[in-house]
Amino acid sequence: MNQNAWGEPCPNCDGHASVAVTLGGRDRTGHLRTITAHCPACHGTGTRRSIRRPRRTVTA
Repeated sequence: MNQNAWGEPCPNCDGHASVAVTLGGRDRTGHLRTITAHCPACHGTGTRRSIRRPRRTVTA
């Protein structure tokens, strides 16, 4: 994850938003077959936005 990224690390992926997953085996040229999977919670950014809750004001 980029150290200068905006926001806090995603709690679901801990900032490691994209991974390469091997499909098993190799193709005809000998390359390992992989796919890229992104975290569904942060959509591959590795961060989450801080949620600010509005202050509740008490009126009498």
